[in-house]
Amino acid sequence: MSDLFDHQMQENLKKEAPLAARMRPRTLDEYVGQEHIVGEGKLLRRAIEADRLFSSILLWGPPGTGKTTLAQIIANQTESHFETLSAVLDGKPRLRKVVQESLERRKLYNKGTILFVDEVHRWNKAQQDALLPHVENGTIRLIGATTENPFFEVIGALVSRSRVFQLRGLNQRECGILLDRALSDEKRGFGSRQINLHEAARKHLVEFATGDARNALNALELAVESTKEDAEGIIQITLEVAQESIQRRAVLYDKDGDSHYDTVSAFIKSVRGSDPDAALYWLAKMIYAGEDPRFIVRRLLILAGEDIGLADPMGLVVANAAAQAFDFVGMPEGIYSIVEATLYLATAPKSNSTGAYFKALKRLEDQGQISVPNHLKDNNRDAEALGHGKGYIYPHTEEGHYAPQQYLPKRLLGTYFYAPSTEGYEAEVAARLEAWREAQRKALGIEEFDFAPELGEEKIKNMKRK
Repeated sequence: MSDLFDHQMQENLKKEAPLAARMRPRTLDEYVGQEHIVGEGKLLRRAIEADRLFSSILLWGPPGTGKTTLAQIIANQTESHFETLSAVLDGKPRLRKVVQESLERRKLYNKGTILFVDEVHRWNKAQQDALLPHVENGTIRLIGATTENPFFEVIGALVSRSRVFQLRGLNQRECGILLDRALSDEKRGFGSRQINLHEAARKHLVEFATGDARNALNALELAVESTKEDAEGIIQITLEVAQESIQRRAVLYDKDGDSHYDTVSAFIKSVRGSDPDAALYWLAKMIYAGEDPRFIVRRLLILAGEDIGLADPMGLVVANAAAQAFDFVGMPEGIYSIVEATLYLATAPKSNSTGAYFKALKRLEDQGQISVPNHLKDNNRDAEALGHGKGYIYPHTEEGHYAPQQYLPKRLLGTYFYAPSTEGYEAEVAARLEAWREAQRKALGIEEFDFAPELGEEKIKNMKRK
């Protein structure tokens, strides 16, 4: 009797499920989008159709692109036992039970198990490690779905034993196909009802879904269920109704995920690349998605020192002023200070010469610490006993307030870390500095000199982490 009630409950749940769940494709022929991985003749499609899933796979893509649907199609196609876990709801005890059952199934019936783990990136390292030996020996073939970059969020051992397939957001044509299908399907969709989706409304829904099929179908369902029939018994989905059903574009932006870092990267690179229009666009996306404005201001402060530097020393002043102004004003008006700093830095002359610090740091790491020259040492304590400070020339007593004396350790004389650019104010610095260096070379008899080699972005990043 309980089985009968359970079956009836499942049937009722299917009928009451959201439109997006009811319209989920059941076969590859119904599947829309992702032609690059499941199109005719593609490797993954051939493996699914032949029920020969060659290894564990990781499906990586934005929400609403068909990751779970693809896993369910595999479940419908395969003769292997199929298990589903949610990394949000299911922990290690449930995982341990599934693994134990899969081992027994393999031993008794020589039948493999495919385990689908939704949001697999939400499992911690210990939970992912628990899967590893069973994936490795083939007892379990894993299908992991994730909205985050698996190369960062999934342990390397699992990634190396899996094929990663990246899914893309659906285009407007593909979203339109799903809407039309939902309107025409009599069993799972709205095909049994008279609905007129106006062309302008249809366009609005597919545009504002921004590649998320679930978002488009949810909006359509809300529009249909919240609109009364007209005198002729037809539900008219006008542009106004569509706009009420999906008022904001879905912006993919997880503050701890790839989209966050990708957008911030695009913002920084646009400012660095002197494109104020692109910088404003990415800034708008971050603010629209709810990014903390203080985080943006901190990035601008860093950028002012790293990418503007002495080409325009006012860049740091403006960025710092924007940070202080925002603290006084807050949102929404505080956005003007952030925009002003963004535009100033984007249109300022650029120089990354402050990266010279990392050249000096690398030389220090390579050669170890070298003693301070005697004449540069503090003379307040050991001047009489050890002669510290003896021979030091006080620059302000010299012409031009410059004394061409030794400042680097002797073995580093003639090594230049700082290479000023010829941009903006730094061009003046370059001319002044070259005169000073020439005078120093002549005074100290330096015949050979060279600039420390450039380090490159990756090496500097690694040194920053240290």
